[in-house]
Amino acid sequence: MDAVPTTSSRGATPPPPQEFRVLTLPREASRSEVRTLLTQEAEYGHWELARSVLYVGGVRKVWLRRRLHRVASTL
Repeated sequence: MDAVPTTSSRGATPPPPQEFRVLTLPREASRSEVRTLLTQEAEYGHWELARSVLYVGGVRKVWLRRRLHRVASTL
């Protein structure tokens, strides 16, 4: 049997750090209002949609994420 090459944890780069934000939207919010809100968050806050859940009562919970940019010191 041939051995299957695996990636070593030493050579793998860790995923970039991310920041998360959870929005809870009421059932009264229309689809167009939610779309407008999420579009503004994406354009101006650099957020992207990570997860969205619609609960039985009509409440929608949305998880947004964005990468954290670490700036290295020049000193």
